Amino acid sequence: MEELTLLDWKRRIFDLYAEIRRDPEPEHAWWRWRATRDELFGSHPQTPIPAGEQFEALPYFDYDPALRVLAAVEPAAHERRDIDTSGDHALSFTRFARAHFPLAGEDRSLDLYWLDGYGGGVYLCFADETSGSETYGAGRYLLDTVKGSDLGEEDGRLVLDFNFAYNPSCAYDPRWLCPLTPPGNTLPVPVRGGERYSDRSTATNTKSSAR
Repeated sequence: MEELTLLDWKRRIFDLYAEIRRDPEPEHAWWRWRATRDELFGSHPQTPIPAGEQFEALPYFDYDPALRVLAAVEPAAHERRDIDTSGDHALSFTRFARAHFPLAGEDRSLDLYWLDGYGGGVYLCFADETSGSETYGAGRYLLDTVKGSDLGEEDGRLVLDFNFAYNPSCAYDPRWLCPLTPPGNTLPVPVRGGERYSDRSTATNTKSSAR
């Protein structure tokens, strides 16, 4: 059943990120992340790769230790916002904090969102100067804890490792519904870490189910 195969996908992603958080060597964890994602994309029933398309591996930038940062989280006045999706309707999130971190020699910041739906979860999607050319135009995900993407904390600060940035499923097949980069979460620098643009990435204009 589709629901059980989707559950299996989520279970494996949760397990993968638990391994990442336990690994004391971030680059080693990154190689494990890449291998597991390639395995899932290549053989799992819930792969976002459309049926019949040949798949070998996802494209990535090389690992860059400078793209792993620790962010100080500053509370913000809770503000409910409807974030555009790859479908026809927006999804409701609440902006609850701002993450501050050093990147490319400057202090940067991104909004943190809480999913308003059942169960909630922290959501961080961003765009940067590579978006639409070297990376997927609608932005990439870094945290989506309701689906397992959680890099954890260190010394009371949030781990943001942009080497783990990845495309939403709707980048590969428009049948998936994905929230996209919210206003204010565009970094004014190129972030050459994480998943790169793929020729199979597609425009997003229809929906079926969400991941």
